[in-house]
Amino acid sequence: MLEARRIGAFTARRDILLDGRPLTRWDGTWRSGGAFTLDGQRYEVSSNFWGTEFTMTDQVGGVVATAGKLGRREWTLVAGGRTYQFRRPSWWRQQEDLLIDGRPVGSVRMTSLWRGTARADLPGLSLPAQVFALAIVFTTWEAEASG
Repeated sequence: MLEARRIGAFTARRDILLDGRPLTRWDGTWRSGGAFTLDGQRYEVSSNFWGTEFTMTDQVGGVVATAGKLGRREWTLVAGGRTYQFRRPSWWRQQEDLLIDGRPVGSVRMTSLWRGTARADLPGLSLPAQVFALAIVFTTWEAEASG
């Protein structure tokens, strides 16, 4: 399970932990994306102007994953040649469920709004795709909260 912990009160930077151990650091902004390094590979994440479409590229510019329609009830993530469906089960909770055959099998959810922490349990996605999903979801939540 991944966990994102905000580094400071007024920053979009997060430490990403895997099963409680440091994995990487997300260095981003609230709408435009960010970057992280995983196993010596640097990944860049960019978004469109509205923060609803995201693309993750590797250090040579190859597209690793894309996500679209964030901020809506249902959205998709494409990685490794597969399309993953996500759905927000409630407009009142900060949670996005990963669906397979229409059933929730994992999620990204806010665990503390005050501390800025979120957790992701996303079986079937590669580790870079899991970090990407976690990062774009909390980036979207923060953008929504900021107005």
